[in-house]
Amino acid sequence: MPRPHRVDVLIAVSGLLGGFGLWGLGIGLRTPPFPALPDAWLLLPLVLMSALELLRRTLPQTALALGTLLLVADQLTPGSLVTIILFADLAYAAVLYGSPAAARRIPWTTGLVTVGSTIGFLAWFQEPEAVLLGVMIGLVGFAPATTGAIVRNHRDAAETARLRAEQTALLAEMDRTQAVTAERARMARELHDMVANHLSAIAIHSTAALSLDDPGTTRDALGVIRENSVEGLAEMRRLIGLLRDGSDDHEPAAAPTLDGLAALAEQARANGLDVTLDGPSLDGRTLADHRRTRSPRLPAPVELAAYRIVQESLTNALKHAAPGPVHVALSLPGETLTVTVTSPFGDPSGPRAPGSGAGLVGMRERASLLGGEFEAGPREDADGTIWYVRAALPVEGGSE
Repeated sequence: MPRPHRVDVLIAVSGLLGGFGLWGLGIGLRTPPFPALPDAWLLLPLVLMSALELLRRTLPQTALALGTLLLVADQLTPGSLVTIILFADLAYAAVLYGSPAAARRIPWTTGLVTVGSTIGFLAWFQEPEAVLLGVMIGLVGFAPATTGAIVRNHRDAAETARLRAEQTALLAEMDRTQAVTAERARMARELHDMVANHLSAIAIHSTAALSLDDPGTTRDALGVIRENSVEGLAEMRRLIGLLRDGSDDHEPAAAPTLDGLAALAEQARANGLDVTLDGPSLDGRTLADHRRTRSPRLPAPVELAAYRIVQESLTNALKHAAPGPVHVALSLPGETLTVTVTSPFGDPSGPRAPGSGAGLVGMRERASLLGGEFEAGPREDADGTIWYVRAALPVEGGSE
C-alpha cells in the first residue's frame, strides 16, 4: 500500500489533537442514550476516524464506509464535533478521489438519505424543528459530497483542457516537422534542377578540354564552361534570394514558366545537344492561343513542374544519351499537360558526367505532388532504342 499523503497525515493529526482538546475541556455534543458509558468512549470513534483520514486518497470508498459505521457508533457516546467534521471530509474525499461510478453515486445517495431522514424526523417528532436534524445530516453528508463532485468536475475539465492543449501542441509540432521536411524536399529538387544542368555541362566540357589537345576545341569548351558557370551562379543567387526571409534588398525571383523553354532548348544546343522543341498545343492551337481563349496562364505549379522536368531530361540527355536528336514535346489534351522527352539510348561517344539518380526521383515527385503520372525508361522506336520520359500533369489540380 502506498504511503499516506502528507496532507492526509496533517488532517489526521490535527483532527486527533483537536478532538482530544475538546474532550479535555469537557465539551460534548449530546447526552448519550446509555448513561453507563463514560465520556471517554467518544475517543474511540475519534481515534479510528482520524486513522481513516490516512486512507482518504488511497482507499476513499472503504474509508467512507468504515467512517459511516463509526459515525453511527459515535451516537452512543457524548460525541465529538471533530469526529463529525472528519466524517464530512471522508465523504468529500470519496467523491473527489474515488472511482467515477462512486463519484456519481455518493452525492445521489447522501441526498436521498438527507431527504428521507428529514421526512422521517418530521413524521416521528411531529415538530417543525425536526427539519433542523435533516439539515444537519445534509451538512455532514450531502454538502461535502456535492462539493467534492463540483471540485472533481472542475479538475477533470482542467485535465481534459491540458490534454487537449498537449495534443494540439503535438499536432502542431508534427505539422511543423512535415512542413519543414516538405520544404527541404522542395528546395532539394529546385537546387538539383537549377544547378545540375550547368554543372553537368561544365564537367563534360572540362573533360573534353583536358583530353583533347586542340586549341580550338579547348577555347570552345572554355566558352561553354564560362557561360554555364555564370548562369549557374545566377541561378544560385536567385535561389538564395528566395531563401532570404524578409529582406528588402532581395526581391524573390519569379518561378520559371513554359515561356522559358525556348531559351532552355537554346542553352542545351549550346552545350552540344541536338534539341527540337514542339508545343505546347491544344487541338492545333499554340500555348499563346490557349492563353488568349481560355485563361491568361496555366497554373504556376504546373508550369514550374513541366519546366523542371524538361530541364532535368535535357540534363540527363547531356550526361547519358548517345549521339542523336533529342525531342521535346508538350501537349494539352483536355485538362492535362503532357510533357514528352525522347533521346537516343546508349553509351555517349564523348565524356560523361556521373549521375546519382536524384533527377528521376525529383521528376517523379513533381508529377506526384500535382496528382499526375510519370514514367521513364528505354523503349523501342522505329529508329532503335530511345530513352523515353513522359509526365502527365493535371491542369486543374495544379491550380491549388
